[in-house]
Amino acid sequence: MDSTQLTSWLLLQSIDGVGDRTLMKLVRACGSPAQALAAPLEDLIRVGCSADLAEAIGRRPSAQVRHLIDRQVKLVEQLGIHVLALTDPSYPKRLRMIHDPPPLLYYTGSLHEQDGMAVAIVGGRSASQAGRASTEEIAEALARSGWTIVSGMARGIDAAAHRGALAGQGRTIAVLGCGVDQTYPPEHDRLRAQIEEHGAVLTELPMGAPPQSHHFPRRNRIISGLSIGVLVAEAAMNSGSLITAKLALEQGREVFALPGSVKEARCRGSNGLIKAGAKLVDCAADMMEELLPQVEPAFRARATVEAMTAPARDERLAPDEQRIYEMLTAEAQSVDAVIERTGLSAAQVAAAVLVLELRGYVRQLPGPHYVRR
Repeated sequence: MDSTQLTSWLLLQSIDGVGDRTLMKLVRACGSPAQALAAPLEDLIRVGCSADLAEAIGRRPSAQVRHLIDRQVKLVEQLGIHVLALTDPSYPKRLRMIHDPPPLLYYTGSLHEQDGMAVAIVGGRSASQAGRASTEEIAEALARSGWTIVSGMARGIDAAAHRGALAGQGRTIAVLGCGVDQTYPPEHDRLRAQIEEHGAVLTELPMGAPPQSHHFPRRNRIISGLSIGVLVAEAAMNSGSLITAKLALEQGREVFALPGSVKEARCRGSNGLIKAGAKLVDCAADMMEELLPQVEPAFRARATVEAMTAPARDERLAPDEQRIYEMLTAEAQSVDAVIERTGLSAAQVAAAVLVLELRGYVRQLPGPHYVRR
């Protein structure tokens, strides 16, 4: 979209009384935002505008409004930000089908046709190490099988989902609750750069919009709207991830949940989704089984359940390796705990876990801690 077109969209959008639905109604009836702004009063009334709204559209915008819009457009140009309108053929097809799609999408990175085969993964910000590890593993397996991973770039589960997709050498999309010229949370600037190299960072919010709390529920409908299904992991009862799950159901998307400890408050929301009928999953193949029949044939040919299975393993483990592998679970264990529980020396443990990690039996987490794959 060029600067002239963007200016017309923003001018029409800035008029009091022109919400998203009215905006799109006018654009479709008149042909473009520029034509809607130039339309005679009687034509605007004929397509459903009230007399007051038609007069407001016909008035020239104030100098202040025009100045703000000119600054927006200039910033978009300076930062090389892409803007897609709902009328653009490149607009994400699945998102276009929800009942309230964003009229404009601002994004950095790239959007591809293959992103039509997308899965959203969302969850709590204060996720456990085990929850993050499981999320990364599922996202990595899905990405390796051709799925685009969509999330919100928040701390915890969202970040784990993006990192898993990157580890799987797949595509990933982050949907922001602020302007695309900002990074939130700010410590994810490096993660954002990696996402932009292998996907996109997008928002419907204008340049400079801050990450205010009321932006995130609206943001969540885009996360689910871009996706065929939504996986919720380690979500507390008041988690915004439950809003995403609710929106997904309203949009006709599949909802999945990763089970967590019944004693953990941070898992009660996601566990509650399972009780309410969400599909319980503990690996990517569980999701593939449900979602592949809903994927267009052109995409389906690229996705195979075989690609989602764990790496091939040589079952012949040395005694020390076998002892450590049998002791580890999905709950993260520190090196000290492994030493204490196995009775092996620090050197023996270091050597054995390195072999197990290289052969795909265990995953290392910060600390260092280890979990069983």
